[in-house]
Amino acid sequence: MSGETREAGLSTPALEQAEAGADAPETTGTADAGSDGDGGAPPAGTEDGNRRISSDRPVLIAAVGFLVLCLGVVLFGMVRGGDEGKAEPEIPTAPVTYEVTGEGTADLSYQGASEQGTAETVSGARLPWKKTVEVPLGRNPVISITLGEQGGQARCAVAVRGRHVQSATASGEFGRATCSAPLPAPAPEASN
Repeated sequence: MSGETREAGLSTPALEQAEAGADAPETTGTADAGSDGDGGAPPAGTEDGNRRISSDRPVLIAAVGFLVLCLGVVLFGMVRGGDEGKAEPEIPTAPVTYEVTGEGTADLSYQGASEQGTAETVSGARLPWKKTVEVPLGRNPVISITLGEQGGQARCAVAVRGRHVQSATASGEFGRATCSAPLPAPAPEASN
């Protein structure tokens, strides 16, 4: 009797009966619940003809895991691909440099890359201060400075595409100054 036969759960008399089953004449009548018409031997892969051996469980778990992984990749691709197809057209911008010179600190407010026209603010910025941002065409870049209680003097400047456009000076207690520059509207797209 081999080790494989023992693992399958066949006893010695059942094994002998299964081997002799090919030579034995067929029996008539109803078959046992565990037999398949081959002389009463339990079907291959079962124990005592009643329970199925769970050797297929790891394969089933691996198959389900693989299907879940594939589904995740497909859904990710659909979501990611859907966003790209519906992307709004890119609005052309121009580089704008804001610069504030002076000593001490100042509160600043400037037009950034926001399409809605909202301003970026910096409270208590240490001077000198400089920042370059991309501003959408059609929006006017503007920077406002407000000095504090200590006063002093500060100067703002705006440059568009590296070219100086405007400057202004704020002085004294709570002094204010604003610098702006026009940006042309984007050219209309040609329709085909």
